Amino acid sequence: MLQVEALEARYGAVRALKGISLSVSEGEIVTLIGANGAGKSTTLKAISGLVPASAGRIEFEGEVITGLPPHRILARGIAHIPEGRRIFPDLTVLENLRLGGYLIRDKAQFRRGLERVFDSFPILAERRQQLAGTLSGGEQQMLAVGRGLMSNPKLLLLDEPSLGLSPRIVTRVAQIIQDIHKQGVTILLVEQKAQLALGIAGRGYVLETGRIVLEDAAANLVRNALVKRAYLGL
Repeated sequence: MLQVEALEARYGAVRALKGISLSVSEGEIVTLIGANGAGKSTTLKAISGLVPASAGRIEFEGEVITGLPPHRILARGIAHIPEGRRIFPDLTVLENLRLGGYLIRDKAQFRRGLERVFDSFPILAERRQQLAGTLSGGEQQMLAVGRGLMSNPKLLLLDEPSLGLSPRIVTRVAQIIQDIHKQGVTILLVEQKAQLALGIAGRGYVLETGRIVLEDAAANLVRNALVKRAYLGL
């Protein structure tokens, strides 16, 4: 489904990605783990077009998307839920969701998408007219995920969904990710909590300073001595 080859990206003179190559097959949950500053979020931003690739190639469903603007990448079926949720706090829950589905022109399809989100997150249905900025952190994360699902994506890029949440809510977020996957959505997950990410992903990549240093099945990475020492606190 997604093929990234020798991807490079820069922030000014800083080379943030140094030849990233990875793949995600349809139906997978794949995770990127690594320390802060390793290039995980930049990788997602480059795939979704928010950061321009300075070199390399990105293919989605056999078509090259390198260099396309973000709205055209979204239209092809890739939704990006950024780190920090980035909801619109002064808009209602419903208005945030409407913005997530702005590409959907068919009213019936839009209603089905809204029903899907409200079925997945009943609390959002209850608070549809509430300002998003008044929601709890966990509810805001649910709204961010729901907004991403409104475009009916084939591939979901999910960046640090557990950031700033209590352990109880983190467990709920992990379940939400698995539920979305069961609905047929392929997921590329960036997560600082490596134990959480490797517990729900099928495969994983370990990034260090803009390079992939390990790639394996998630179950094998959990047992890897380097991963256990550096990222699992074991």
